[in-house]
Amino acid sequence: MTMHRAIAETAAETTLAQQFAALGSRDANRVAAFAAFAAEGLPTRRHEDWHYTDLRSAMTRAAPLASAPDADRIEAARALLARRERIGDLRFVLVDGRHVAQLSDSAPAGLSAGTLADTLRSERHGAVVALNDAFASNGLSLLVDEGVDLAQRIEIVHCAHAKTAESAYSRVSIAVAPRARARIVERFIGAGPAYQRNALTRLSVGSSAKVGLVTLVDDDAELHLESQIARLGEEAEFDAFALVAGGRLVRRQLFVGHRSPGAKIALGGLGLLDGRRHADTTLVVEHAAPRGRSREYYKHIVADEATGVYQGKVIVEPHAQKTDGGMKSQAILLSPNAVMNNKPELEIFADDVVCGHGATVGALDPEQLFYCEARGIPRAEAEAMLLEAFGADAIDRVEDAGIAEALRERMRAWLAARADNAEAKT
Repeated sequence: MTMHRAIAETAAETTLAQQFAALGSRDANRVAAFAAFAAEGLPTRRHEDWHYTDLRSAMTRAAPLASAPDADRIEAARALLARRERIGDLRFVLVDGRHVAQLSDSAPAGLSAGTLADTLRSERHGAVVALNDAFASNGLSLLVDEGVDLAQRIEIVHCAHAKTAESAYSRVSIAVAPRARARIVERFIGAGPAYQRNALTRLSVGSSAKVGLVTLVDDDAELHLESQIARLGEEAEFDAFALVAGGRLVRRQLFVGHRSPGAKIALGGLGLLDGRRHADTTLVVEHAAPRGRSREYYKHIVADEATGVYQGKVIVEPHAQKTDGGMKSQAILLSPNAVMNNKPELEIFADDVVCGHGATVGALDPEQLFYCEARGIPRAEAEAMLLEAFGADAIDRVEDAGIAEALRERMRAWLAARADNAEAKT
């Protein structure tokens, strides 16, 4: 949805314009992208798909652009990576939005990896994607060759420079050729509370190919804006999952579509929100060909004064007959001040489909708590057990057992930290 502004620029919008002018770019795609952003401005509640996340009000400033990683930053990123256990077998690294080959592994046969030499214009999906089109440079490109079943997990790590207030724009392009297979983990680490991030991942999944993509947001970024754009070929399969356990304001937006028959889409996630954090997952799944199947399954645990948002829209075009779609969102609120906003939507223009959606929000079941306590389990431990079971139900949908266990460990760490904080306050 495009809206044209009739209000004055904010300080952040003025700074963004100055930053883009200072780049002096003559690239037509970049210029057109920033013009699209300038016409729309930062999203507000007046934009339907940003109704629960007023970015214009929340983004009071635009942090200075991060510079290209020098030797000091590369060494700092190397030290950060050394403290993090690998989830994948092959690691590719971006530092402040730029691909750094010396921190990345060599690609095996069947996989090509390199730096994106120039901008790649995205389909227009609003101001956040337009900003990424305008500013991102030297991103990461991955190509899995036709028919290759890549045995190694690919790990893409976005390293941030946490010490200063900076903004980074990163771009990853992943192309999986027909009949290929790939498992990918994308991690965001190292950002401090003054860091602003705008990340874009574009995926092309060829006919009869299969891609599993897991995203982990686990640092302290002030602003984490993340977009995924996926296009699927005939009989392609795309499974995506995200664990959000960090960031002050997180907005993840997914745009997934297929224009050839038989694609299978599975999207899911788990949000772990505490303090005053705000995490928004907004997705659009477009069925534009027959026999498509999609499942969306998201869970949130919301504590303290945090706010969770789930907006899911499934569109079934008139010629997308035999579509099978199902969407579910579930949330547990652990505080009377916690908020969860659910907005599932179906737009169906075909008549031979099976589609449905549901959303629930509630507290922990008091009968289950009583059952545990009656058997001698302390209340705090009982709560942690029930919450872990609730979150694990979402994580269990990740097919790769090793990746799923890494996500469970992060969930357990979040639950343990929450229990420790509660104990310290008593």
